[in-house]
Amino acid sequence: MSSVLGTYARKNISFSKGKGCYLYDLKGEQYLDFASGIAVNSLGHCHEHLVKIIQEQSKKLWHVSNMFVIPEQEKLAKRLTDYTFADFVCFQNSGSEATEASIKIARKYFHTIGQPNKKRIITFKGAFHGRTLAALFAANNPKHIEGFDPKVDGFDQVPFADLESLKKAITNETAAIMIETILGEGGIKEVPDYCLKGLRELCDEKNLLLILDEVQCGIGRTGDFFAFEKSGIVPDIVPIAKGIGGGFPLGACLLTKKISVGMTPGTHGSTFGGNPLAMAVGNGVLDIILQDGFLDNVKKISKYFNRELIGLKKKYSKIILEVRGRGLLKGLKLAVDNAKFIETLMKHKMLVVKAEEQVIRLFPALIVSKKEIDEAISKINETCKEMS
Repeated sequence: MSSVLGTYARKNISFSKGKGCYLYDLKGEQYLDFASGIAVNSLGHCHEHLVKIIQEQSKKLWHVSNMFVIPEQEKLAKRLTDYTFADFVCFQNSGSEATEASIKIARKYFHTIGQPNKKRIITFKGAFHGRTLAALFAANNPKHIEGFDPKVDGFDQVPFADLESLKKAITNETAAIMIETILGEGGIKEVPDYCLKGLRELCDEKNLLLILDEVQCGIGRTGDFFAFEKSGIVPDIVPIAKGIGGGFPLGACLLTKKISVGMTPGTHGSTFGGNPLAMAVGNGVLDIILQDGFLDNVKKISKYFNRELIGLKKKYSKIILEVRGRGLLKGLKLAVDNAKFIETLMKHKMLVVKAEEQVIRLFPALIVSKKEIDEAISKINETCKEMS
């Protein structure tokens, strides 16, 4: 019997090593990894640049706490603010923590400017914002919140893509609207550009903050650094994690100068957040992703991937109902049970991720090659053939 608490429905398989887009089990069998640790291993497994950085930093300094100025943290924050909409960065260890920081920052902002009544946040059905208590009740998924009462108050949920319900939910207590730019766990459902623009306009009109959760869809996964960039809008707060650490625990909350006014010493903190080792890895990830042409290549390979997936949908229209997502964040909505589809795909030595609405999520590393895309298409093809 395992001594690990049974909070995960694990597959009966373990991996001993990984390289690029592949994982190897204890017997040495090779698996094509299109799960990427649930969109975490943005540069694949054991990327040479990240391995070198971790080795070098581990010999110098791991942790000192935020009682002191951390040069690696200052560097990563400056690079993020120089490249994005943000003026400040608050470093965390995970996506859940980044979401929690976003909630605190939004509430504290209105408290600081003399509107303490504005403290509620509107969220959307199908969302996933993390596993901490506030994040759980923000998403309000019945499967996730059962047994964790009393409810964490302060959130008003509306149906996804229901503008009228959203408008009706806004009151004089509403502080912010929080939404994933592309819903991940909820089934790879993209918020269209016109909707993002509409949300920005609504927030400006009603004096609300716009929080775009890019924990899963950000850091190059769509071919843009952030998924919202294509819409041309500027959010107020953006929590990130997953891809920014390339497999190392790292989260952050990005925000504008205007919204930062309430976050003074003592209002938030983290023992491990922003430690030198994590910051070195984050800088290493940016070294690669911000290289000239890198994101252009992500867009190029994404178009090929999308075209091939659409080809499979046409070929197996009774199995694949819809191809969703953008860039290298793709979803296949299935007419068959997605859990069984994933099991069959694993027999063909390919790993993917489950989502709501009978969707499977495909998260190849951003360094994926055309050859590896072709291999994935072949394995999905064989799985569809077996399940037809």
